[in-house]
Amino acid sequence: MNSSASFKKKYAAYQWRLHRNVLAYVLILVVLMGVMGWAEHEGLSRSLIGPIFLFSTVMIYALIGVTGRTSNAEEYYVAGRRIPAFYNGMATAADWMSAASFISLAGALYLQGFSGSGDQAGGLAYVMGWTGGFCLVALLIAPHLRAMNLYTLPDFFSQRFGGHWPRLLAAWSAILCSFTYVVAQIYGIGLIASRLTGVQFEIGILLGLGGVLLCSFLGGMRAITWTQVAQYIILMLAFLIPVSWLAYKQLDTPWAPLAYGSQLSKIAELEQKLIADPSELAVRQEYFRRAESLQLKLENVAQSLQNEQQILEQQVRDLKLQNAEFSVIAQARRDLLALPKNAVEAKDIWQKAMQENYLRSQPLSGMPLHGKAFQGEPDGTPQEQVQFQNSRINFVALIFCLMAGTAGLPHLITRFYTVPNESEARLSVAWSLFFIAILYLSAPALAVLVKFEVMNNLVGSSFSELPHWLAQWSRVDSALVEVSDVNLDGVLQFGELKLGADMIMLASPELAGLPYVISGLVAAGGFAAALSTADGLLLTISNAFVHDMRLGMKNGMQTQEGRVVLSKFALLAVALCAALVAAWKPAQILALVSASFSLAASAFFPGMVMGIFWKKASRKGVVLGMLLGLGVTLCYMILNTATARSLLNWTPETGLFLGIQPISAGILGVPVGFLAIVLGSWAWPDRPNSLMNHDSATPPLYPNL
Repeated sequence: MNSSASFKKKYAAYQWRLHRNVLAYVLILVVLMGVMGWAEHEGLSRSLIGPIFLFSTVMIYALIGVTGRTSNAEEYYVAGRRIPAFYNGMATAADWMSAASFISLAGALYLQGFSGSGDQAGGLAYVMGWTGGFCLVALLIAPHLRAMNLYTLPDFFSQRFGGHWPRLLAAWSAILCSFTYVVAQIYGIGLIASRLTGVQFEIGILLGLGGVLLCSFLGGMRAITWTQVAQYIILMLAFLIPVSWLAYKQLDTPWAPLAYGSQLSKIAELEQKLIADPSELAVRQEYFRRAESLQLKLENVAQSLQNEQQILEQQVRDLKLQNAEFSVIAQARRDLLALPKNAVEAKDIWQKAMQENYLRSQPLSGMPLHGKAFQGEPDGTPQEQVQFQNSRINFVALIFCLMAGTAGLPHLITRFYTVPNESEARLSVAWSLFFIAILYLSAPALAVLVKFEVMNNLVGSSFSELPHWLAQWSRVDSALVEVSDVNLDGVLQFGELKLGADMIMLASPELAGLPYVISGLVAAGGFAAALSTADGLLLTISNAFVHDMRLGMKNGMQTQEGRVVLSKFALLAVALCAALVAAWKPAQILALVSASFSLAASAFFPGMVMGIFWKKASRKGVVLGMLLGLGVTLCYMILNTATARSLLNWTPETGLFLGIQPISAGILGVPVGFLAIVLGSWAWPDRPNSLMNHDSATPPLYPNL
């Protein structure tokens, strides 16, 4: 009894120290924002505000990471299992609200509306899927896994099913889905760092990578937990200030989630006005003309490429004979050098450009009506009926994949190993939902408020009076912002402005007319969101190599300290590989993240659920389920990539099962995984005397735990 009272007293003192430290951090952050705002008012250059914000916040994270350094295995892997539920919920929310949630979620709602088009699920699917996934974690997963005192998710497969293959497949699956996820985060880090500092995108990736390693390299989960608490506070401030200001500016109230609904009817009116506007029609006709021109080129790609080259070469010669200005000649040369090198490359580039121009030739540049439930019409033409059906299927499919993927994400599940007991794990999930809901209720509001600002105030402006942030962001990446006077009237039409999904949140302070210091805060918030998730993902991957795959065991790395050191160097190597892949800009942030959820759902969700709730699930059954579930998902994704579809000469409809998009491939893999586990367990049941609670091939790494 005395020992229990003594423990409670010590734990209460520990919590009080945590509250004091977090309060001190908040005060430091408020003072930093006040000083930066005063400095901007006194004339501090914008080119310095961004780097100062970046340096200051990263140094705070680095200080936390260095003070949290450890070589103890339990501290490194699970933060000593003593994180209070409140702070673990905050850290989980930061871990969860990655670059996709912070940067791209509002952008998805802006571009796709609530339910999306027939081919893409709307942004509301992300809100519902990710939130519902946490309910699955609370009900089905977190308490059961916490009771087993594990370090990683593959540990569950090892202890529940025994043998070598369940653990090995779980480790490789964790690496696959986590690496896909972390590439998206590092891409977001490079995007923000390049905007904050003005350096090239690739250099921005390296700067951000340094921040990731400072947070996670020395202290593992112990350091990551407290840096994520710090990052959550920054990213929440960064998200709530712009959306609250926009709501106050448009609706005279800062409570955006409660008041933004009144703007939906105004947006519906503006959409109909833009659809009928003659100037918008002229823009759409020009894009259609460009698409038709590209389609003619594609009829004979080699000849068209040769003709293009001859025309540009003649243009350069004519400009030289006319003694034209050097800048004009240089531009003609750049156009010549920008031509595709061969017919295969030309076909790929022109096909993408043709599809883009056809899309922008549609009303609202192909964007669906924001408030419409589903695209198409259930009683319309056959094409409209197909679009309506596809829209509903993709909406439900994406919600399912995000829910099941949330319940199977290795880096997220590990967060619930850090709390003292099962009841704290449940409470931690509840706090996580609360902290996440703050952002997820605000993201739809931000999308609506930004769309109203663009349609009502930005569209119709003279090109000579456009805000400078449009040009600045287009220099970072032309895919983020594209503005061109297509109908040559000197006035910006809605069809002449293309905003990428990753732009909506990052540019919201400038769009709202806030001081540039808030833009720096938003960029720092996006940086914090990407860093917090990247930290957990990199730790998961390095642990999969060292802890789960037992690398280094044959070279004398049996001690706890030795394996922790090996995990740190594995983390460094994985971080460098992820940075290299991110520098290629393989896809948008939201697409990469969504794909990782489908992979996690098909690889882990069936095995975890059956392993927890069905005693007859066998080792061979779960191996079969993981292989077939993940295999179906991967094959569907690979076959529906642009490269594969081009090689197979597939039409847009070919290769899609019921119209399901590849990012939602998990809806095919998960049922296959469940069915395979049931059939495999029936065909190859475990022997009654088999060892089900530990890996029979290799003794436990830490038997004293």
